[in-house]
Amino acid sequence: MAKKVRVRFAPSPTGGLHLGGVRTVLYNYLFARQHGGDFVLRIEDTDQSRYVPGAEEYIYECLKWCGLDPDESPLKGGPHAPYRQSERKELYRQYAEFLVQEGKAYYAFDRPEELESMRERFKTAENPSPQYDHKVRQEMRNSCSLTFEETQRMLNDGVPHVIRIRMPENDTVTFTDMIRGEVSFNTGLVDDKVLLKADGMPTYHLAVVVDDYLMKITHAFRGEEWLPSSPVHILLWKYLGWEEQMPQWAHLPLILKPDGNGKLSKRDGDRLGFPVFAMNWTVPAKGDTKEELIKGFRELGFMPEAFVNLLAMLGWNDGTDQELFTIDELKEKFSMDRVHKGGAKFDFEKAKWFNHEWIKRSDVARLKPDVKQIFDQHGLAAADDKLEKVINLVKERCTLLTDFVEQGKFFFETPQQWDLEAIKPKWNDAKQAFFGDAIGYFQDQTNWNAAADLENGFKELAAARQIKPGEVLLPLRIMLVGGKFGPGVFEIASIIGKEETVGRIKAVLEKL
Repeated sequence: MAKKVRVRFAPSPTGGLHLGGVRTVLYNYLFARQHGGDFVLRIEDTDQSRYVPGAEEYIYECLKWCGLDPDESPLKGGPHAPYRQSERKELYRQYAEFLVQEGKAYYAFDRPEELESMRERFKTAENPSPQYDHKVRQEMRNSCSLTFEETQRMLNDGVPHVIRIRMPENDTVTFTDMIRGEVSFNTGLVDDKVLLKADGMPTYHLAVVVDDYLMKITHAFRGEEWLPSSPVHILLWKYLGWEEQMPQWAHLPLILKPDGNGKLSKRDGDRLGFPVFAMNWTVPAKGDTKEELIKGFRELGFMPEAFVNLLAMLGWNDGTDQELFTIDELKEKFSMDRVHKGGAKFDFEKAKWFNHEWIKRSDVARLKPDVKQIFDQHGLAAADDKLEKVINLVKERCTLLTDFVEQGKFFFETPQQWDLEAIKPKWNDAKQAFFGDAIGYFQDQTNWNAAADLENGFKELAAARQIKPGEVLLPLRIMLVGGKFGPGVFEIASIIGKEETVGRIKAVLEKL
């Protein structure tokens, strides 16, 4: 019987969630849903020095906004709790000690200054930053170079120490990656990574293997930057006797800067003027640096459906020209064998295109809560029935949800400024007189809701005054809206009402 598919996303609570991280969540989630499996969220907080308060809650909020809810997590619990590595601390030492007894790992007592001295001593032109590996192991203070008695004495005296893996000098580690095929590494080029730190906390290398084993993870998907660590992890699976249970690996392609040169980083967003985090993240003040707000896709006005859709397409397609997918379509069509090996360039204009398309295809019921919230933030009071009409009228013009303010606020408040410079060059007494008559025409209308009737009467009035309708439609638009934009001008008039329409025309006539 095939094992139940179990995948995990295991972020560190050290800051905002980069869009590459959300894509990893998405691919895990889709794979799990497609195979009737479980998606686990595990918090890898073993590096307490980098822990940032609020970061864990931020991760939950991001996943909730994207609609990518885990089946098991620190919040939800589950059969393999606890799901925070710091709460599993007692588990790891026994496995590290087992590796020492098997001769696959060793105690290292080196102080920071001794490590610094080693890096200076072994530095050469060919090797400018020496690693702690099989070449220097015997020169350092560890249980490989010390006698058994010396080692025991130091342990008994409580001398601070770490446990390091003992990497073979010249073996080849090979595994099959679901995206890249067969991948091989020479172990002689890999350093003796620390498995257990002096404070008793495991490093990522030990914790990820132990937790994946205990949580019965069947597939491990992560960014390709973790590829160089694979030989360490694969040897740990083997040394701990769990090789048969080892998950299948897939190393996802990087998300690249728009020009394709290197991985897209948090700082690139600042430099290029677009977000790289799912939601706003406030970097806490530290030392001399002040608190800093980094903008997110959510606050910029992206719909979660569009955000998830665009991330799916950064490194995958279904083999057709289709670009717009609902989450249900993605669950059905996603497959790891169509994930690309090469990195995917991030294109912010394309990201906005996805959002525009999603706004256009979404109905009023879906858009209204988000638009209402944005209007509230801008102090725009909007009655539901009127707001629904406005959303339908202007959604084709909105790329971001925040655009509804610019495209719709004049329905709810009188413009304070008008683009009079666009009217003045062709303004004359005849037009001034015409709009005086137009006020009377509008005031006489009894069926105000029929935009077509308002338009026909207005154009007939212009024809009677021997004025081309085109010459008075732009001034009318600017009177009602404030500028040269917006949907049909008579649609606008029918929604803002007779009194407001007449009031706005009078206000501009006074200024002209």
